[in-house]
Amino acid sequence: MSLKKKEKGRISRRGFIRGAGLGAGAIAAASALPSLKAQAQQSAASGIPEQWDWEADVVIIGSGATGLPAAIRAAQEGASVMVVDANYDVGGHALLSGGNVALGGGTSAQKKFGIEDSPDLLFQDLTDWSIVESSGMPDYRYNDRGVQRALADNESPTYEFLVENGVLFADQVPDVRGGHAIGVSAPRENHTIRGQVPGLESPSGAGGTNLMRPLEASARKKGVRFLLNYHMDVIFRETPTSGRVLGIQASYTPTVLPGTTTPLKSFRSQGNIEMDADSVTVKARKAVIVATGGHTGNVNFRRMFDSRLTEEIQYGGAPFSPQDASGELAGMAIGASLWGTANQTLERNGFVRKRNLIGSQYLYVSWKPDSPIFPLARATGLQVGDWQNVISVNQAGKRFYDETSGNWPNGSTFSFLDPYVPGDWRNARRIPYDPQNYIDAALAMNEGSAAPDYGAGPTWAIFDSDAVGREGWDLEPPATDPLYFFGADTLAQLAAKLTHNPYQKVEMPAGNLEATVARYNSIVEFGHDVDFEKPSPLYKIETPPFYAAWAGPVVHDSYAGLRINMKCQVMDFNGEVIAGLYCGGESAGGCSQHGTGRCTTQGYIAGKVAAAEPSW
Repeated sequence: MSLKKKEKGRISRRGFIRGAGLGAGAIAAASALPSLKAQAQQSAASGIPEQWDWEADVVIIGSGATGLPAAIRAAQEGASVMVVDANYDVGGHALLSGGNVALGGGTSAQKKFGIEDSPDLLFQDLTDWSIVESSGMPDYRYNDRGVQRALADNESPTYEFLVENGVLFADQVPDVRGGHAIGVSAPRENHTIRGQVPGLESPSGAGGTNLMRPLEASARKKGVRFLLNYHMDVIFRETPTSGRVLGIQASYTPTVLPGTTTPLKSFRSQGNIEMDADSVTVKARKAVIVATGGHTGNVNFRRMFDSRLTEEIQYGGAPFSPQDASGELAGMAIGASLWGTANQTLERNGFVRKRNLIGSQYLYVSWKPDSPIFPLARATGLQVGDWQNVISVNQAGKRFYDETSGNWPNGSTFSFLDPYVPGDWRNARRIPYDPQNYIDAALAMNEGSAAPDYGAGPTWAIFDSDAVGREGWDLEPPATDPLYFFGADTLAQLAAKLTHNPYQKVEMPAGNLEATVARYNSIVEFGHDVDFEKPSPLYKIETPPFYAAWAGPVVHDSYAGLRINMKCQVMDFNGEVIAGLYCGGESAGGCSQHGTGRCTTQGYIAGKVAAAEPSW
């Protein structure tokens, strides 16, 4: 069936809410507010449109690692497909990923290199209660077994599906690099070939470009239509608590750079629907698929699982990918159940990460000056080669942990445990308990915090001019952001400047930073860190000018979301399927697996099943 536009009187153009002159953080917050308010107030029954602006068999919310596979699969099954995305471009959070895709169960790549794997072995891995991380957190214990069975049965076909649709994986043995919670019985991580899509086809130059651009091209070739710059606000259902899903309403949210008036547009235009009406309604004749990418960018939503994650904690994907929980909120507004919260609350590996990047607000990727959204990112940041060159202090100016620790998650992978006996209660005894609590200390140290949230405040990397020379840093903008990087001739002057940062809500107490640096310099002389056991502290901080660079942790993954079954159908609080509503990826709950593997697989599942729904 074809995609149709219903004739209707033109709605007046909306004022830009990502307007010129706003900082990137303010832009992200402003763009989310109208939609979240609408979700809180909406009545699904009373607001059903009498006439729809557009129609499609399958309407997909989000164009990332779940949305594009779902769109392609639904189109292959003969359905007309419309993808709605709040962003100006296609690709979502996955476009900024490393291009590492964890897919096992007996893929052609595994077979080629003699790796023994199967759906049954993968399912056994993904539900093995006995495996815990070296931090003590369980990797698989709280997974929804039905969701894991569906993943295990469909990961291998998803790998072949990606290859068939243009994704090129490196011709090498699958490994564990970049993979977390993907099972310990076999290596399952695959890597896209970098350089397939050159230049500004990526907003960040990340490896995920080589996963998402081929899928985008395949979707467009198959007739999938894209409505970009529209944020889904409401999912319509026959009544608030019963009946099938009917369609969506979305509002115009263009990305407009500071100092300009022209919205950004995607690199490809084939299949794009161009409009700038205030809002649009889209009828879903068969199904709506939620693929909005999780909730890490919504402070109040993410704090349901971890109250430490106050506003100063930035999230992966900003300022490109909002991840504002819009899919979860719209689903819950019509009765969908939240699911899998234990995986989020227990801080499973990768949920919050320390990055080797400082001096800019957004530390998930190093944004390049030639990126279309660099005016929002504002700085590339400084890559830290050796954490011996800096100390980390909290908003009160005090060290809180060994700076060299906690750089990356410590989850389970292949060869993580030897010997490994599946499901054996002794496995946990064999795993050395080695917590790296840098993140926990950074989030929970409340000295200097204030009501009402008592947030931990910023983390600052403190160093001197000698450290700059050792690291080879260029400190001038655009390498650093003047609101997130400060320098001064004395430590006292440096501490006084930090309140220019919007998240340093209280003044750093006078003398604290000087006392902390003096203490650290004495530790260097002594040769042993008696406070936090930093291995062999090497360098004093004594040569002016002195510097403070934003170095806070980043919220990375969503591991809780809407409840789904093995077909990716969304379920309500009674455990019943909400007819016509599907979900996958980071917006769905019940899965501890990190990354694009689970997202692409659930998109692969949802697209086919949704296309088979009866039309209304």
